[in-house]
Amino acid sequence: MNRIIGVIEDKKDKLTALSDSIWDVPETAFTEFQSAKLLCDALKSEGFEVEEGVAGISTAFSGKFGSGKPVIGILGEFDALSGLSQVAGCVEKNALVKGANGHGCGHHLLGTAGIGAAIAIKDYLQSTGNEGTVIYFGCPGEEGGSGKAFMAREGVFDMLDCALSWHPSDATNAWSGSTLANVQVAYKFKGLAAHAAAVPHLGRSALDAVELMNVGVNYLREHVIPEARMHYAVTNTGGFSPNVVQAEAEVLYLIRAPKNAQVQDIYKRINKIAQGASLMTETDVEIDFIKACSNIIPNNVMEKVLDNTLREIPHPTYTAEEIDLAGKFRATSPAIGSTINGFADEVSGAENKKAVLALSDKALIDEVMPYIPSEAALAGSSDVGDVSWVCPTAQINVACYAADTPGHSWQLVAQGKEGPAHKGMLYAAKVMAGAAIKLMENPDLIQQAKEEHKLRVGDGYVCPIPKGVQPRSIAPKK
Repeated sequence: MNRIIGVIEDKKDKLTALSDSIWDVPETAFTEFQSAKLLCDALKSEGFEVEEGVAGISTAFSGKFGSGKPVIGILGEFDALSGLSQVAGCVEKNALVKGANGHGCGHHLLGTAGIGAAIAIKDYLQSTGNEGTVIYFGCPGEEGGSGKAFMAREGVFDMLDCALSWHPSDATNAWSGSTLANVQVAYKFKGLAAHAAAVPHLGRSALDAVELMNVGVNYLREHVIPEARMHYAVTNTGGFSPNVVQAEAEVLYLIRAPKNAQVQDIYKRINKIAQGASLMTETDVEIDFIKACSNIIPNNVMEKVLDNTLREIPHPTYTAEEIDLAGKFRATSPAIGSTINGFADEVSGAENKKAVLALSDKALIDEVMPYIPSEAALAGSSDVGDVSWVCPTAQINVACYAADTPGHSWQLVAQGKEGPAHKGMLYAAKVMAGAAIKLMENPDLIQQAKEEHKLRVGDGYVCPIPKGVQPRSIAPKK
């Protein structure tokens, strides 16, 4: 492990500058042109064979080094979120550019750490002369775009023996469990405009259709599994004139459930509700399938490798100044104590609970949390799920932010260039590289991971995105 640590420490300034540069140019799904170029340039400068435009997606790419088996993938993300612009280091909400994007999920760190891990694995292959291949995948559009699902549909990950990833967080642990599969779809209604007072009977209101559809879906909530979620946003109300019957209106739906099949069933039922609203209002409806992603398939074999590696490499420590600033950020959290209490609720044994709760007062959590194997689905979704259906996949969370920092928040954006974020990113790179090298040196572990994977996926992967649907940005038009 000392060599891995040394390689990444030698690249510390380069990796830190890279992550900060991506923070500076936050770009949303499938528009990450500057971010992708920064990452591709970094891979090229380190001697990787770079392929751009992977799967026909302009901001998807890969960086490859080595030859032969095993082939290990490192997953990188780099997209931002809309409307989360924030001044770095500022402990109150203060947009850097009003209404602009911000890295509210830490993907500037996520993608950069993956490159750090790939560099260390490349060094291992070069120094040992061992057979093996590392491929870094630049995966765009995780936030609302399911870039990895589009890539998986095109067979991009089929050559992998296994894949590793990570996510910036407010605590460090080997992540276990699943996520919610989802489908995102737009329902576009077309009617007839008319003077709403003089000749309303000649009009056919598309906005009425949207409202009736939403009412119908709200009644549906009682008749689906309790774990399902159905979110919607009216994206086009048809205009600003109440005295004109709205000739067009649109609503965007995000449908979630623990399994792909459950999502597909609910999606079909919502389609029927949309068609019913169309019939009731004598409007036309277009069902525009945008994207989907699969639930994550856990792999306990690989999770244990990551957990062991997390404990072998020293966790970052923090300066008094970093702890003080983190305390100020933590004070703005709407749910102080939620992170540690969540771990304490999950861990078994009184002594283990006591040890976890002892960290409750820390503004920066500087210990590795217990590994808790799980089958449960988290409330959110991730397109890592589609990779996990193709090959054994596992990931870690690493503390980069103050305890209890809410996700997708200005607080998270504000901390993205601070010392703990940089330290967490470098630590994640070391752990992923260390775990990958263990897997390369122990083919039995990869075989065990594959056997577990085969049992879990059953008949195998079927991409939830139909052929013909292409990736696209759904960011609001400016």
